[in-house]
Amino acid sequence: MLSPRRLIVCLLLLTCVSVQASEWRTVRRVVDGDTLILDNDEYVNLIGVDAPVTKRVGKDAASFTRKLVEGKRVRLEFDRATAVIDHKDRYGRTLAYVFLEEGTLLNGEIIKQGYGFVLTRFPFARLEEFRRLETEAREERRGLWKTP
Repeated sequence: MLSPRRLIVCLLLLTCVSVQASEWRTVRRVVDGDTLILDNDEYVNLIGVDAPVTKRVGKDAASFTRKLVEGKRVRLEFDRATAVIDHKDRYGRTLAYVFLEEGTLLNGEIIKQGYGFVLTRFPFARLEEFRRLETEAREERRGLWKTP
């Protein structure tokens, strides 16, 4: 149980969207559709995205992400909601929004193009935006929403 003071701090953190990391990093490798390895061997898991990892759809999701970011420079932003866990998931991966140099938000683009689902297990600031993108991808039958 959180003390009233800690609860207030957590709620204040949740009201702020994100904190920007100050440096650009290069994506060394794409592990799967929602996990990257940076040039400093840091694993990054994309906030709010759950990309399939099995069968053809999983390969398509990884390939899509790979084409967008592998070997390219990216900038991380952290969601205030993950500050209480040091911006790490249970596997020690950094939880972040990832931006390409031209400004594209990788997390949103994966969902928009239909190569990932919105991960709703934990709260995050861009939840409603990502839900809207997933609905559009489903309606337009993009990516994994294509009919076989």
